[in-house]
Amino acid sequence: MPKTLADIKKALDSHLGQRLQLKANGGRKKTIERAGVLRETYHAVFVIELDQEEHSFERVSYSYTDLLTEAVELTFINGSEKMDFVVK
Repeated sequence: MPKTLADIKKALDSHLGQRLQLKANGGRKKTIERAGVLRETYHAVFVIELDQEEHSFERVSYSYTDLLTEAVELTFINGSEKMDFVVK
């Protein structure tokens, strides 16, 4: 899997528009779980549009460093198949 921030961005670019589940470290032993669609990737961050019926806000953004440090984990859903996006 990708090891640099540029490699992570390129890998995420290939998943634009795909549904995903995300687990993020919320601090103090909290884990945040959300579902949505990967909408955009920018130079330093990526944007996930959340499912509106489940969440009170529309979008969240995370940096590629969050993936590199494993503060955020992504699982892409392609039909019934799930693929973990892990940086190692």
